[in-house]
Amino acid sequence: MIELVKLLIGISVLILGFFIGNILARLTKEELKEGRRYFIILMWASFAGGIVGLILGNDVLLFTMFFISIVTSRSLVKRKVRKRR
Repeated sequence: MIELVKLLIGISVLILGFFIGNILARLTKEELKEGRRYFIILMWASFAGGIVGLILGNDVLLFTMFFISIVTSRSLVKRKVRKRR
């Protein structure tokens, strides 16, 4: 039962990563222009770390690395800006 609760909390935090990544993408456009390749490296490295955490059965490593990967990937997504009238 405790493992299920831990898993649900971890998944909830990962879902929050999508929203946090979108907010950061709107607020930090300057850093994305100059350091885009570093963001890509960070995204793939953290994704690989998440896979390692899955293989080792280390939940903390798994969820931490996937959270970083999600936030970074959402920051890299180019969005169309809506113009207000």
